[in-house]
Order: sequence, then C-alpha cells, then structure tokens
Amino acid sequence: MTGFLINVLMLGIGATAFMDIIALLQRRLFGTPSLNYAMVGRWLGHLSRGVFIHRPIGKSRPVRGEAALGWGAHYLIGVALAAVFLALAGADWLSRPTIMPALAFGVATVLIPFLVLQPGLGAGVAARKTPEPNTARLRSLLAHCSFGAGLWVTGLGGMLVLQGRGLL
Repeated sequence: MTGFLINVLMLGIGATAFMDIIALLQRRLFGTPSLNYAMVGRWLGHLSRGVFIHRPIGKSRPVRGEAALGWGAHYLIGVALAAVFLALAGADWLSRPTIMPALAFGVATVLIPFLVLQPGLGAGVAARKTPEPNTARLRSLLAHCSFGAGLWVTGLGGMLVLQGRGLL
C-alpha cells in the first residue's frame, strides 16, 4: 500500500506540474490565459457557506487565502486523479508506461471542469456562458490532455529512476 501511495503522489504531483508548465509556456509564448486558481480557492471557500454557483466568481466576495487554497486543491485533485488512473490502469502500468491510456484518461477528466467547476464559477456547463465557449472548451481540453501527457512523462521518469536504481 505504501508503494501505491508513493506512486500516486509522484504521478499526481508530476502530471499536475507538467500541466502547469504547459500552461505557463502557452501564456508566455502565445499569450494564452490560464485558469486563475485563486478563483478556484474562492469557489471552494464559498462552498462551506453553501454557495455552489456564482454569477460570476470574480464578483463574489474574496476568501482569505484563496490563492493558496486554489493551488493546493489543484494539486490535491491531481493526486486524486492519479490514484483513479493508477487504479484503472493497474500498478503494472508504471513498469511500462504507455501514452494512450494516460491521454485517454486526461481527455476524460475534462468532464470535471465542464460539469462541476465551470458551472460553479458561473461560466455554465462546458463554459456555455462565456464570450467564446468553444475557445474555453478547447483550452480545457488541451489542459487536460497535458495532464494525461504529464501522467505518461512522469511515469516514464519514475520508471527510468527505478530501473537506474535496480528496483525494476
């Protein structure tokens, strides 16, 4: 069980960091805006007060520590998703990480922002209430594809480290 938890932490943190690096590169190279995790923290902070949907979140009252809360949740969700992925793919996936299951899982996880986060932030289901819903949807899809790619890259890196130490 300890090995599974270590693998989940490694995959979740690594895949989420990979996703963030891709978002940073997109922002720096192309000016593509990315999700403001402080708004995720604000949304989470208001959940404890029974408020799920905001119209929009930017007009809702700020929550103390919302940026830290949002970023922390972002990484915890990444770890939780890695646990689901590893449970579905099987622990042996780490001994031979393949890209297709990881990418398919990343694509499937786009349902979370489409059905939970975007409606909660006031953007509607699948960002339908945004000025450019198809652009928002594509950005979400690319972000979650990068999470899937991050699972694969992190799995490869972990495999190479373990092989180098004679543990695989």
